[in-house]
Amino acid sequence: MYKLFFSCFLILFFSASYAQIGGKHVYEFLNLVTSPRQAALGGKTITIYDNDVNQAHYNPATINADMDNHLALNYGSYFGEVSYGTASYAYTYDRRVQTFQAGVNYVNYGTFDGRDENGIATSEFTGSEIALSFGYAYNVPYSELYLGASAKLIASTLESYNSYGGAIDLGALYIDQDNDINYGLVIRNIGTQFTTYSGTQEKLPLEIMAGISQELENVPIRWHLTLENLQQWNIAFSNPARAEGTIDGGAVEEKVSFFNNALRHVIVGAELFPTKGFNLRVGYNFRRAEELKLLEQRNFSGISVGFGLKFNKIKFDYSYSRYTLAANTSLFGLTINFQE
Repeated sequence: MYKLFFSCFLILFFSASYAQIGGKHVYEFLNLVTSPRQAALGGKTITIYDNDVNQAHYNPATINADMDNHLALNYGSYFGEVSYGTASYAYTYDRRVQTFQAGVNYVNYGTFDGRDENGIATSEFTGSEIALSFGYAYNVPYSELYLGASAKLIASTLESYNSYGGAIDLGALYIDQDNDINYGLVIRNIGTQFTTYSGTQEKLPLEIMAGISQELENVPIRWHLTLENLQQWNIAFSNPARAEGTIDGGAVEEKVSFFNNALRHVIVGAELFPTKGFNLRVGYNFRRAEELKLLEQRNFSGISVGFGLKFNKIKFDYSYSRYTLAANTSLFGLTINFQE
């Protein structure tokens, strides 16, 4: 199983593509982190397999009976007036194979000042987007391989324009019980627009991810490694501020090295006391760090930290993610276990 997983990863990772990500897709809010635990570990962790019902948002293969009757609510303030929230609930119909999950992702972009083509003020307007999801996972008989799928209905309103779409996520998880290692592979946002904003069909933010995590044998730490955006190799772009001047007054564009571009696919994280009532978490997102760092000044972009604290049936989670000197995000989460 490990060899098969590794071979698939190599094929995906080295597939040729030469365009940077971002600004090319509709419904980009689908890529926002969905819980404080995810955010604190750097985002996009796909190999956690426990009772955290939030995990189904990023890998439906992690849906399991331990999530039964758990409800998770999360809220965060992004940048400026932008706020977003998520919710997730799981229910086990049959403890062997019948656990289902339902979720919602919502973002509100706040209020904008309207202007016409001449710059004259018009009425204010708002924007918001929402996705409703339904997921299911299946354990392949006589194996530690789990397969999952999640279907999403998407609605978006930007000023007077509306768009509706649909997507599915496909996930796989293999658990090596002997070494306590989890391997994950996910294809997210396979879908299309049902109706467009103004007649132009746009692509959804398709993404392929692979991950691995392990809980150390003699230390209460689980580390996580996620490889994001494997659907294309080149995700770097040249920063104009780093261009070098020439004698004739021109400029030589910054060259992003092979190694630097490779690192931008990597997210690492670690969780202290992962199975206890109190958890500490830290993560580092290399792409975020490279894209948002300032010249000749340390601003620690890409770093995220957080903790989880359980009180009987309720668990509280918090994360702080560093973006720039002027903008950082905090995410708050509450998970209620109605089963206990």
